[in-house]
Amino acid sequence: MAKIERKYLAHYVDTSASGENPVYERLGKDLEEFSAELSAQVDTKKNILGETSVVISGYEKTGSVEPYYAEAGTGLFERLQNIIDNALVMDSLKTTVVEVKLWEKQSENAYPATMEEAFIEVKSYGGDTSGYQIPFVLHFTGKKTAGVFDLSARTFTATAN
Repeated sequence: MAKIERKYLAHYVDTSASGENPVYERLGKDLEEFSAELSAQVDTKKNILGETSVVISGYEKTGSVEPYYAEAGTGLFERLQNIIDNALVMDSLKTTVVEVKLWEKQSENAYPATMEEAFIEVKSYGGDTSGYQIPFVLHFTGKKTAGVFDLSARTFTATAN
């Protein structure tokens, strides 16, 4: 079996403020790396026999987007700049992220995908002479929906359970 190239795991972020009519933009330009970090909640106990039991009760999933170079006219830049300008908090930071498996084409332009609710945390803004940077972190909530993503329309459709 051949190795899967990194470009075939795509991440799309909803840049709309309301989430009612999602507008998805793909992460990746200027990014050399993006990984979903799964910080496991681990509980270990050692009994009097010297045995250790391990229980993993969940994960706190995050993804750091750094660097992110601002590009005027893009939905993601406008969303991030609005967070900065208005010091947005709580539900104003809510979005969805769609993870698309481009190596498993299901039909014309449709690929298996998982949509997950997330919150955007802007880490800083400014940067050096290379350009205006707005690094941010996606904090995932674990609310996931399986479905398919149409690349040409940039739309997610949930699959029936």
